[in-house]
Amino acid sequence: MSTSVPTSDPPPRRGIYLLPNLLTTACLACGFFAIVAAIHGDFVRAGSAIFLAMIFDGLDGRVARWTRSESVFGKEYDSLADMVSFGVAPALVAYQWGVEAIAEYGHAWERFGWISAFFYAVCAALRLARFNSRAATVDKRFFEGLPSPSAAGLVAAFVWFSSEWREPGLPGLALTFSVTAIAGALMVSSIPYPSIKQIDWTARVKFFYFVIVPISLALVAAEPPGMLLLLFTIYVSLAPLLWMLRKLRKGGAPADRVVTAEPTGASKHHSESGPNAD
Repeated sequence: MSTSVPTSDPPPRRGIYLLPNLLTTACLACGFFAIVAAIHGDFVRAGSAIFLAMIFDGLDGRVARWTRSESVFGKEYDSLADMVSFGVAPALVAYQWGVEAIAEYGHAWERFGWISAFFYAVCAALRLARFNSRAATVDKRFFEGLPSPSAAGLVAAFVWFSSEWREPGLPGLALTFSVTAIAGALMVSSIPYPSIKQIDWTARVKFFYFVIVPISLALVAAEPPGMLLLLFTIYVSLAPLLWMLRKLRKGGAPADRVVTAEPTGASKHHSESGPNAD
């Protein structure tokens, strides 16, 4: 009489997936380069590096999904890379650009500068932590608050654009740090921002909408800081305006709360640019 021997599940495979994590590493490298460039006063390269980090951050999650290589390791690694590239780097870029200059107008202005930069970094960390704790209840159609890559894009574009001013003066410096602080506050807000991840890239569109894409790319290539600042300003400001209009129409009734997608993800975990993987 033969007895069947229960078979145990195969042990989990060790190691990490190469391609998506290389892209995440490239995102991290761009954030690190932006910090180094800002320390040396090269704010054009610092701003460019942050925007390049956004591209790599958008690719790693998509590549992970396409290759079915999502993992918990990828999710955690992507979150750490996002904190450096879209949290610490923009804050330090703004700090390096303006805190010394604004200090000439008094200690109170100097404190305002570094507190604004630190506040942005804290808000970026809180945003990532908030998403990671709510990953199971996300609504993929929206982000809860301003996505950290978009916040970084706004700050980087503003500093890049402002660095072309020879003498920004107190108004320009105060405006830059105010924008940095506002971007941080919007990251931890509950204002719903639409997610481009829900766009159906295979759907048919009118020819006019298709033409907008190359025209926009051409304008960005012709005048990167100005056009990027315009595009990110529109995206950042439009959602709060629509949110306020909805509040007014409801007579002050609380708007429906939206829980959202955020940086990085493995199965059922999503990043602000898409789930990351390994």
